[in-house]
Amino acid sequence: MIDKSAFHSLSYGMYIIGTRFEGSDFGCVANTFAQVTSSPLQVSVALNKENATTAALRAAGRFTASCLSEDASMELIGTFGFRSSTELDKFAQHASARDAAGMPYVVEACCAWFSAKVAGELDLGTHVLFIGEVEESQKVEGAAVPMTYSFYHQVKGGKTPPKASSYLGDEQPVFASVSTGEGGEGESAAAPKENAATPKEGDAAPKVGWRCTICGHIEYVDELPDDFECPICGVGKEMFERVEL
Repeated sequence: MIDKSAFHSLSYGMYIIGTRFEGSDFGCVANTFAQVTSSPLQVSVALNKENATTAALRAAGRFTASCLSEDASMELIGTFGFRSSTELDKFAQHASARDAAGMPYVVEACCAWFSAKVAGELDLGTHVLFIGEVEESQKVEGAAVPMTYSFYHQVKGGKTPPKASSYLGDEQPVFASVSTGEGGEGESAAAPKENAATPKEGDAAPKVGWRCTICGHIEYVDELPDDFECPICGVGKEMFERVEL
């Protein structure tokens, strides 16, 4: 018997993986970046084959990993986690820099970054596990503590994209507190906090809101305009569901 809820006890961080190929930058959010050996210093990351970043990384043979801090905004995570690098220059939307090889990494809300050259890869069916030998790394002094995947769900109210390595379909995470109608996610989110347009103190309590079925963002308005786009993941009004408050 496999109890999928057991996997929610595993600890993860939140990282942005970056690479550059044929003059274009590519990047996505990953929670499976990890150190695997100390001599030599090697790291690994598993990426979905359907991600544009995966194909670019394979071709470039290099990648960066930016370790996000708890200060990272949902806008930053939404840019890299819910949009495609083929349609948007993600690194141009947020403060970023380049390593010695020209690979991009995020500076905004980053507490450390790593640059690695691919030393090997393993086909995992839906994903590719990349092994990289670290060539550069730097800790950002004064940055907030690293964001854990649990913090992303419990405090930020974030969701898991279906292409993520830790995506488990309809299984409920142990920390879930709000059940959602999971458009593209398949996982319940914690009560939305930073990613919700929370009413200011003293304002009259709204009676309804609109929740994005892709990323979980909530707009506290009676009606959404026809041209409304989610500020986190960019989807239109048709991907929002009405919620009673």
